Amino acid sequence: MPSEPIDARTHRVLSGASRVAVLEVIRADGPLDIQAIATRVALHPNTVRSHLDRLIKAGLVESSVSARVTPGRPRLSFAAVAGTTSGPDDSYRMLAGVLAGAIGASASEPGAVATEMGRRWGRQATPLDEGVGPLDGAGVVDRIVTLLDDVGFAPTVRGSDQAVPIDAAGDPTVIELHRCPFVEVAREHRDVVCAVHLGLMQGALEQLDAPPTAVRLEPFVRPDLCLVHLAPGATGAHAEQ
Repeated sequence: MPSEPIDARTHRVLSGASRVAVLEVIRADGPLDIQAIATRVALHPNTVRSHLDRLIKAGLVESSVSARVTPGRPRLSFAAVAGTTSGPDDSYRMLAGVLAGAIGASASEPGAVATEMGRRWGRQATPLDEGVGPLDGAGVVDRIVTLLDDVGFAPTVRGSDQAVPIDAAGDPTVIELHRCPFVEVAREHRDVVCAVHLGLMQGALEQLDAPPTAVRLEPFVRPDLCLVHLAPGATGAHAEQ
């Protein structure tokens, strides 16, 4: 992360879990070439190249030409920009904690306020599918999983390696969240942070004009696991405390 103030562009660059993984590998083991990075993060080299372009433009990564001992095209290596390895993570956590505490202390219904903030985030973070027909149950699950992955939750659909449709019979689809990007703040201000994440999903469903879907968030069923339950029915959201 950069040591200077984080602007909106940098925040967007680091909003994807895969791009953050690329940056973390470069910080830990760089300089590395594209193939070495792709192997470490299990992504296609072309995908890694795209992430690197964004990270370079944001000033988080720099490239250099590696000397070759054999004929061929020069090989590029990538390293983290000096001064970007510490500081802002703590700043983000501090800012999130301050805001969550302020909402909890000043709002008469902090959960409702936080959920509405999350809805706005979800609507802004979810692109419209122009020219695509209405989503079915499988499409709903797939888009929510993609959104949660982009934010950094490392989601998986329970019982399947692929997105599965919401059961028309009423049984919920369960999405496991293996990483919370605000875990320290969430443990202290669960009513606010978890409500924001719940609103994020509800806002995304509204933006996608998805079929009526009930959303329930079950925080910290284990210290390293939260659960999302998606079920057909009246659109709604609920976070257990």
